[in-house]
Amino acid sequence: MDEQTSERRNQSHQFLEVTLREFELTDVDDFFAWAADDQLSVWSRQDTFTSKKDVLALEKTVLPHPWMRAICLEGRPVTRCTDEHQCRAELGYLLASQYWGRGIMTKAVKLVLGTIFGDMEGLERLEALVLVQNVGSQRVLEKAGFTKEGILKKYMIHKGKISDMVMYSFISADN
Repeated sequence: MDEQTSERRNQSHQFLEVTLREFELTDVDDFFAWAADDQLSVWSRQDTFTSKKDVLALEKTVLPHPWMRAICLEGRPVTRCTDEHQCRAELGYLLASQYWGRGIMTKAVKLVLGTIFGDMEGLERLEALVLVQNVGSQRVLEKAGFTKEGILKKYMIHKGKISDMVMYSFISADN
């Protein structure tokens, strides 16, 4: 990519309105649009959703979750992020492939970092696990200020295959 193209791309990223909010039942169509994305599910622990019934089944877990948020572009959910522990939380996120490479996820992760330590009493560490092959997600975390801690060999089964994961962290004192 030449310097002029890179500059135009960076300028277009500055004007994207990326926000966080709680999920609403009315988000079903938007949620399904990215949850049904085969390119996205390659990186997700869950399989590609095949019907809106799959999304509606999440109503019992997503809507009442204390810190699961919709990451919105221009007010519409394009992905989600979650947490789940006491002094530490795991950041997980997915972004529909049509939005990759636009700086959306980096902005969203920075938004999370700006609020989560104040919102979650006792939280000291936010961590993220990324498949070794998912270089794009690793770049997102590094741009947002996460520290790469290392590679966890044969850490989890992903899509039926034992996989290595990269561990990233952001410590509350870093904020």
